[in-house]
Amino acid sequence: MEEVKLLGWWVSPFSRRVELALKLKDLAHKSQLLLEYNPVHKKVPVLVHNGKTMAESLVILEYIDETWPNNPILPRNPYDKAMARFWAQFIEEKCNGGLWKIMWCKDEEERGKLVEEASQCFITLEGELKGNKFFGGEEIGMVDIAANFIGYWLGVVQEVSGMELVTRDKFPVLCKWMDEFVEHSVVKETLPPRDELHAEFEARLGAPSWKY
Repeated sequence: MEEVKLLGWWVSPFSRRVELALKLKDLAHKSQLLLEYNPVHKKVPVLVHNGKTMAESLVILEYIDETWPNNPILPRNPYDKAMARFWAQFIEEKCNGGLWKIMWCKDEEERGKLVEEASQCFITLEGELKGNKFFGGEEIGMVDIAANFIGYWLGVVQEVSGMELVTRDKFPVLCKWMDEFVEHSVVKETLPPRDELHAEFEARLGAPSWKY
């Protein structure tokens, strides 16, 4: 029996990424899977597999996919795999990175520039969906998992802040993906309670009013 332990924080979309990948692999039935959501860890998520530890959620996702090849989250074709890695990194650096900056930016003019940059990222993502249900096609894959903050957490942030960055009028394709993502049966198991997440962000952001 393999030992698999995930150390994370219940609020963290990065921790929840790894939990989602593990559940897509059905490891709960095949190993000693232990989830520990505790904010005392300085760096989350951390995956412990048979005594070996690793950090950084995207790195962990690739490790999970190579270690447990069933229900792949990365394409097997080398080119498609490279592109999935590219888009996961694009989401991590350009989209998520930009959103975090917007959330904590105090300067209104600078925030406006950041919002415009984020909007261009979302336009690019809409084009990449290419009419598919998920970025991975008909099944959730690496890119969808990397975009989990956009799929769920962003909606809560918008409710708390009053920010109207991603709306159905502006980004109908992306919003349709968000609906599909949060309704996926395995994804549902890994999403923190919306009311608790709302309270957490309200306490951290101070309920600012951003209208974009």
